[in-house]
Amino acid sequence: MPRAEVGTPKYLANKMKSKGLQRLRWYCQVCEKQCRDENGFKCHAQSEAHLRQMLVVGENAGRHIADFSSQFQHDFVQLLSRRFGTKRVFANRVYQEFIQDKQHLHMNATRWVTLTEFAKHLGRSGIARVDETDKGWFIAWIDNSPKALAKQEASLKKERATMSDEQRERILISEQIERAKQEAGPSSGSASPPPEERALQRDDSAEKVVLSFSMKPTASGESTPAPAAGGLKLNPLKSGVNPLKRPNVFKTSAAGTSKPSDHGDSRNDKKRPASAMSAAERLILEEQERKRRRMEREGVVS
Repeated sequence: MPRAEVGTPKYLANKMKSKGLQRLRWYCQVCEKQCRDENGFKCHAQSEAHLRQMLVVGENAGRHIADFSSQFQHDFVQLLSRRFGTKRVFANRVYQEFIQDKQHLHMNATRWVTLTEFAKHLGRSGIARVDETDKGWFIAWIDNSPKALAKQEASLKKERATMSDEQRERILISEQIERAKQEAGPSSGSASPPPEERALQRDDSAEKVVLSFSMKPTASGESTPAPAAGGLKLNPLKSGVNPLKRPNVFKTSAAGTSKPSDHGDSRNDKKRPASAMSAAERLILEEQERKRRRMEREGVVS
């Protein structure tokens, strides 16, 4: 069926129907023809013109796919550099603006199946900086043109010129330190290794340390004042006993009676030397002496 002539109602109707983007699956890149539905694409695939074009492409399919891929990459990078420059931008946003042109080269004719693979290719080729986030892939064009490199070098020279003397001295000192480390590299191998950290180790042969909070017994050679016969209290500060703390008489008496004596009689405790008595025992003896004198005094009165 011949095409409608330009300016005819049929031609205008076809233009209105094909306005806007059509389905990518119904586009033939070899013939550069966009079909509006599946039936139209099927009829186009069976047409004689399409079959002749496919025979030409089939003779060297790899070269045609490489040409389509290079053309698609050139147009995409050109749009990225002119529209966004070196800014970081969402890859799908660039692609949506790229396909606004109805006559653009479609990606299904290239060697890249998805936009993700194409973005990775740009990153591997050094054309753009690519990073993946939760939202998707972002790309930023890398300007490697001689003009941009010259501009970057001029900015570096300007920064060095405006650098203060102190910063220059710091840079020179750091360079000298690095140079000294490189020169001392071979000789540093013979230097003594850094001291190793050693953990505390317990020696089994060492004598054990025992801590005791009990009161030490008085030595036999030390002289301790004997209890006064008149029932007077001794100075508690000299005996090492807290005067404000009242001892348990029953506990100390039980402890005193449980110790076996040489003669087997507890009455001999009174005859023990004062140096061998503890402060509690001396208090018990004083209390017993007071009771005995009180009993004697009551008996004389009666």
